[in-house]
Amino acid sequence: QALLVESGGGLVQAGGSLRLSCAASGRTFSDYAMGWFRQAPGKEREFVAAINWSGSTQYADSVKGRFTISRDNVKMTVYLQMNSLKPEDTAVYYCAAGSISTMTRMYKYWGQGTQVTVSS
Repeated sequence: QALLVESGGGLVQAGGSLRLSCAASGRTFSDYAMGWFRQAPGKEREFVAAINWSGSTQYADSVKGRFTISRDNVKMTVYLQMNSLKPEDTAVYYCAAGSISTMTRMYKYWGQGTQVTVSS
């Protein structure tokens, strides 16, 4: 069993930045790829970014060049640095652990989510 707890969400103006953190516990963190997904009201959960144990990354086209995913295997934490935020980035952001993929079904463990709201 793995427990994932997100933090760092909040309200920010368009063009601003936020850094999300996801602290993991309960299993060997480095065994898993880590992903960030987001879900806006009335929409399906969508892939944002992922990172495997060695640091290889994947990004959704909508966030490339603006968001950066990273991980600290000693601290068992994964981060999502979000720059140049847009109102369309507004969503609940979820951290997940599993096999590196853009698909939600490949992730076994999920956090409870943290709200990110970008005002125009």
